[in-house]
Formats: sequence, structure tokens, C-alpha cells
Amino acid sequence: QFKLIVENPETLIAPGLQVKAVVEYTPKCAEDLQDKLTLLVDDDVVHVPVLGIIPYCDLEVESEVNFGEMIANNKLVTKEIRIANRGTTSGVFRVLYDGVVLLNIKPARGVIKPKSVRKIKVDICTDVPGVIKEMMKVELESRDCAEVWIKGVVVEQVLKVLGVSCGKVLKCINFGPLYFGTSKTEKIHLYNESPESVDWVAVLEDNAIGGEMGTDLQGSTDAVLHDLSLKNKDVDVSTLILCIPNQGTLPPYEKSLITICFSPEKFERDFEVNDASLIQDYVLFLRFEAVGERGSYLQDLSGSHSRHVDLALMGSGFPVILTFKPGRVINFKDCFLGEQTQVVCTMKNESEFLPVTFKFRKAAHFSVSPERGTLKTKSEKEVMISFSPRQIGTFEMKQIIDIIGTGIDKNNVDALKTKSFHQIYLTLLGVCKSKRPSIVFTINPGITPLISNATGQFVVRGKGQLSDTAPVAILKSTQTQIHIHRKNRNCKDDALIAFPNDRAASLRPSEWNKKYRTIFTKTERYNYVDPEFAYTEFEQLIRKANRKHYIDLISHVRQCRLEKEAVRQFYVYNNPVSIGIKPAEGLKSPNISISDFPKEKPEPKTLPSDDNCMLTSRKLAAIVSKSTNKGVWSWLSPVPSSTQEKEDCRRTLTNKQLHQIFIGPSTIDFGDVCVYSTTTKELHIINNLSVHIWIQIEVEVAELQETSPLSQVVPPLTKTHIPVVFETTTVGMFKSSFKYKINKQHVGYVLVIAHAMPIELQLSTRELILNPVSGCLAGTEFRRTVRVCNPRNHPVGFTWTAETGDRKSAFTIKPTKGFVEPYSDVECEVVWHPGFNTPETGQFTLCVRKGNSINLKCFAKVTIHV
Repeated sequence: QFKLIVENPETLIAPGLQVKAVVEYTPKCAEDLQDKLTLLVDDDVVHVPVLGIIPYCDLEVESEVNFGEMIANNKLVTKEIRIANRGTTSGVFRVLYDGVVLLNIKPARGVIKPKSVRKIKVDICTDVPGVIKEMMKVELESRDCAEVWIKGVVVEQVLKVLGVSCGKVLKCINFGPLYFGTSKTEKIHLYNESPESVDWVAVLEDNAIGGEMGTDLQGSTDAVLHDLSLKNKDVDVSTLILCIPNQGTLPPYEKSLITICFSPEKFERDFEVNDASLIQDYVLFLRFEAVGERGSYLQDLSGSHSRHVDLALMGSGFPVILTFKPGRVINFKDCFLGEQTQVVCTMKNESEFLPVTFKFRKAAHFSVSPERGTLKTKSEKEVMISFSPRQIGTFEMKQIIDIIGTGIDKNNVDALKTKSFHQIYLTLLGVCKSKRPSIVFTINPGITPLISNATGQFVVRGKGQLSDTAPVAILKSTQTQIHIHRKNRNCKDDALIAFPNDRAASLRPSEWNKKYRTIFTKTERYNYVDPEFAYTEFEQLIRKANRKHYIDLISHVRQCRLEKEAVRQFYVYNNPVSIGIKPAEGLKSPNISISDFPKEKPEPKTLPSDDNCMLTSRKLAAIVSKSTNKGVWSWLSPVPSSTQEKEDCRRTLTNKQLHQIFIGPSTIDFGDVCVYSTTTKELHIINNLSVHIWIQIEVEVAELQETSPLSQVVPPLTKTHIPVVFETTTVGMFKSSFKYKINKQHVGYVLVIAHAMPIELQLSTRELILNPVSGCLAGTEFRRTVRVCNPRNHPVGFTWTAETGDRKSAFTIKPTKGFVEPYSDVECEVVWHPGFNTPETGQFTLCVRKGNSINLKCFAKVTIHV
């Protein structure tokens, strides 16, 4: 099969020349051949191997596909298997799988070109936790059947609450007793024990079974029943429990430090009770949930539970109970100015659980020693209250006692600060009487203090009556000209008049540039300027310029402020509604009573935008009820059109906002459906936010292509639904998921399950016996009916054919063809016509269109009476 074509040279070959030989291979059978060529070169012999190999395909496939750890979140996880063809011709492969876990393998068969690689997609739906270890067989051309193992682990996304110090799982936190108005914090770790990140949010379960809000658990049954009105109050428990942070994202196998703060508050009651009985016990549940796991509210048919962990919170609120002896009103004895009276007051802490830290505020004319301190449980302490009046009169002062404790800092909520959370008031009564002291005058020697006038003044030592006058300077010398010197009588300058006790030997007046004259003769007073201490004229000008600079700056700032206020007032009143008239000017207010106001039902509170405010189950239920009570909106706008919609749909939603959007059920189970049928179920969407959201659905599988609409803009506080349509032509189990996006950012998945059944009809019986009616005449027909049942959801057509063979059948059936509606039946009547030598047996075949065939045997039971 090999042929050599060559011309051997007759002469020697010179250097640089060559001889060309051609080897032809003509295979006659599908087998590899081997031969050799012998080349004689002078005295050397060279053997050249010749191989004839037929074309073949060489297919190789990977032996294992490992999906690793996956979260049971109804997501479709895809891995690829590579089948390589290293041969020279195309090869055919086929994948065979009959395992327990439903795998979507595409393509299941095909052709691989030479020197190329074909990728096979294997999909696993992560809906049920468990270990996956399945084997599928791959038939490869010209090779044995290869085994490929599919391995993976599907785990639940588990959140755990761990203690910070011990690292163990926490089920309950007991804050213990606290005073109303104080706070206490505990730190925990939220642990994500799963291989994928999780977006979480904290929800306070304020309507859970076993929860208590403000009930005195140590009280008697009658007291609790008498206090049932407290249970009906609308108490916002989000002010009692604070979780920081209350939303976030946890990476795989990571912890997050969370601070939980308990701040009990005293509830207002409808009836007055003793402060000692105002004990309030709290039992609440804090739930950490994965975002998007509230589809179970919409009747999740899969029965899967939300990924969450509950933490019980316990605590008690107590009032501050302090008693005073001799009482809250303390009356002091009368005393004179400058004297002091004291009263001993005994303070007692009546609490059995908590100490009290107190602090007396400063009050005029009264002092307390000690001003602050701490009272242990059931202990007493004496304080001395002193009355030291600084003026004459009757005093009734309110002494404030601050109770000190730890509270929340608004600027830093994560930390606590010491503050006054409660005040107790004492009434202090005292009278200060007057007595006349002697008045002593002293003369200022002339050295001018900073706060006096230029020449000094009389200083009265002691506090005499205001009506007393000093026996000096009685003459109003500034208003007479008796003693004025002649040459000074016409002096009209702006000189100041000195006091009569001024001396000519005084050092200087207070201001060197002003003139002073004596009180009687109006002679100019001697003025001496000390050059070492006085300002020079240049320094005086600098001070004046500096003072003028600041005066001008303040004036300019004031003028700018007035101009801005004028512009603002102009824009306020420059509108077609207001014409600048002051509201209600000159009008009298009408007399309005409380009965004139209509009683309006309060709207359900929407969640505030404060990030520190927690979600509660009652608030979520109120928002959901407000949204679901409205009518269902259908065929909404597919894309944002208005400016507000575009702005809302560009927002990145927080975890708490996503938690208020319900899209479900998370698993849509169509059950048993018939091939070639169309089945529809609704995907509900409830928007509990005050903004628009944009929902987009991505459907890739062919069985769900008829689902529409795939895009909707849902208005605020609105519910709607999207019909999910399932159609298939393949018999078997179907399990897949589709993806949806909120505002093109937040992704979620919905699992679709269906069991595709073939088209078939069922008969009520396979053998039909026809009996004659008693008393009928000869020649009467035998009749009986058979029911054709359709157990599927698709209308089915049928046709009856009689199996007669060579003889003519005496049996007939009507109707011979027709349709059976879904989940209904049709009765067909079989008649046997008796006659001479007619067969008493017959057979019909029920032919189902695109379905099965069923045989019906008929027997006529003839009774001969002799």
C-alpha cells in the first residue's frame, strides 16, 4: 500500500544538489501500517520508517466536577465540563445521567471537531441542603464509557449570636434591673457560619408569643389583670431596645461586633398608682434575618424557613424611690442678715435592687453638705442644709436633686455617658429679717480705683437704710455760683466738676485729656501726666483707629445681616398668595373647644430615615396591611418615565429598605402539569416603601419564556403581581430558577419546580360486562357506559377504534371521538346488538392524541331461560 517514486542518479551528486523521492500511501483497510525505506549512500545504509495511520478521534473528558460549598438560596449554580478532541476527525459524545439530584446538562449530546474543546454546562439548583455525590456517564466515540463525578455540598446560611468574652452561642441576654431613664449596653458577635456573604437586618419582635412589655411579673394575678390596659397601649419598643449596627453585610465565616442597648421608660397609666409599684419587666426577642427572606409571608410553598437567629432580651425598669425626713418641704427659722440656720435632712433609698447617686444643685441663699453622694440599697444618709440669706426678704426656693446614671449619647450612640436622668424637688422656706447697723464713712484718699469716678467717693461700710443721708456735701454746689471766681464765671468749656473732697495734691485725674475744675471756685484742677505710664499721642491715635476698625466691622456685619433678612422677607411675601398683610392682624380668635376637632385615625407609621431606628414586627405588619389593603395594580409602566420615578429607581436601597419589599413566593411549585399545556402562577410584589422601585426579571430557560411582563415600575405602598407561565414538551422533573433585580442593583432568585407528565387518559374499567335488563323483549340491545377520565391540566382528544379482525363486531361505542376537558371525564356508551351467531366478546382501543392507547374489552352476558 506504499509506493516509492524516485529516479536514482547515475552519477555522483555534487555538493548543494538534492534528489527528490515521493512516497504514496493508498490505504485499503482501516488499519495502521508500518514499513521502511532503505537508502544506500556510498557505503552507508539508512533506514527511513514509513507509517500509514488512518484518521481517528481522541476524546478526553474531565473525571470530576466539584461545586464546592454552596448556600441553599434557590440559586442555579453552573459549572462547565470540558471534552477535548485531540484526534484528527470529529468525535461524537453523549451524556447519560439517572441520579437522584436533578441536574440540567446542556448539551447532552453532540459532535466535537478535531483539535477543539467542547464545554458542557451542568446546573445544580441549591434548594435543599445536603451532600451531592453523583456520577454521570459520558459515552465517547472510539473509547470506553467515561465516568464523571459531580460533587458538592449545599448548606444552609446560618447566623449565630456569640458572646464576646466566651465565644459561645448566646440564647438570652439579661440586662437586670435598671432605673427608668438609664441605659445599659451589652456587646455580642454576629457570626456568619456559611461560605457566602449575607446581608442581614435586625428586627425587633414586639408581638411574639411569650413577650412581655412593662408587666410586673412579680405582682399578683389580680394586679396584672387590673393592669391589662397597659398591654393595649401603642408602645414603640424601638425606643427601649437599640441595636448598633442594625443592618450590614457579613463576609463568609466572619464576625461583626454589635452593641445592644436597653433603656427602660416609664409608661403613662390611665390611673394613679404608687411609685413603688411601677415595676416593669420586659421580655423581647431580637431577630437577625437575612435580607430578602420574607417571601414566606406570601405563602412560600416550598416550606423553607427564613435564615434567621433569635436572641431573647430580658430586663426590668424600676423607679427612683427616695424618702426624706422631715419631708419634701423644709421650713427654716427666721434669721437676720449675715446669720445662718441649719436643718438636718435624712435621705433613704427605698429600692431593694439598685443604689442611688444624687447631686444637689446650687440654690441661692441655701447650701447643702455633702452636695453629692451614693446611697446603697435600703440605706440612709444625713445631709446638712444651711440657710445663709444674702438679702432681706421671704424665700421659697425649689431645691433640685439630680439622680445620676448612665444614658445614651446622641452624638455617639455606641457609647454611654453619665447624665442626670431624674430630678427630685425639695421646697426650702426661709425668712431674713433686717436690723440697723451703724453707718461709718471713710474717705477715699484720692487714688482713683478703676471702677470709681475721677476724684473718688464716700464709701459706706455696712448696710444702712436707704433713707439715711450722709452729713456732708449737702449743698448742691454744681447748681450755684456763690463761690465761683470772677474770672471763671464765663467759662463755658466742657470741663468736669470735681468732688469737694478732692485734693490739689492728687496725682492725676482718670483721663489726662479732660479738664477738671473745683466744685466752688471752678478753678482748673492741676493735672499731671506721668510719661512712664501714660499713652503718647501716637499710641492714642492707634488705639482710636483700632477701636474704629472693630466698630466698623460690627456695623458692616450687622448691615449685611439686615440686607439678607430684607431679601428673604421680600421673597417670602413676593408671591401671588401673600401680599404682605400680617396674619390675623386685628382679628379676634374664635372660641374653639376640643369637641370641635374631628377624630382622625392615625396613619400607620412609616419607618423613619434614621439609621439607628430599628425595624419592629408591628411596624412591618402595619405597613404591609396598608399596602395590601389597596387594589392590585397590573400592567404598570415597564420603565421609569417621570422625573420622580427616574430619581427613585436610581437609588441604592439599604438592607432595611430591601427588607420591606416582598417578592414571592420564593419557590413556585406548579406540581404535576401536562406536556404541551400552559400553566400560570402569580409572583407577588409588594412595595412597602415610600419611593418607586423598578423590578426586572431575567428568564433564560425556554419553559418560562411566555412569562410577561418582565419589567415593572411599582409605585410606593402598592402591590402587584407578574404571571409566571410554564410550558414544556419534555416529560420529567423540571427544576430551575430565574433572577430578578431591584433598581438594577439588588439581585434575588425565585425557584420554579414542576413535574411534567405525559398526555394520557384513564378508563373507569378495562373490562366491561353488558347484562340484559330483566324483563326485556327479545332483540333488545345491551347497553352500558364507561368513563374516560382526564387527570391532567390539558384538554385531550381521543378516538375509539374497534378491533374486529375477520368478523364484524356486534359492539358499538358512542361517541367515537371527542375531547376531554382538564380534570373532567366523558361517558361513552357501549351497545351490543344481539343476533344470530353474533360474537359475545369485542374489543375497542382508545387512541389518545399525542398520548397513550388503552384497550377496552367488552363481554355480553346472555342468559337463556328454558
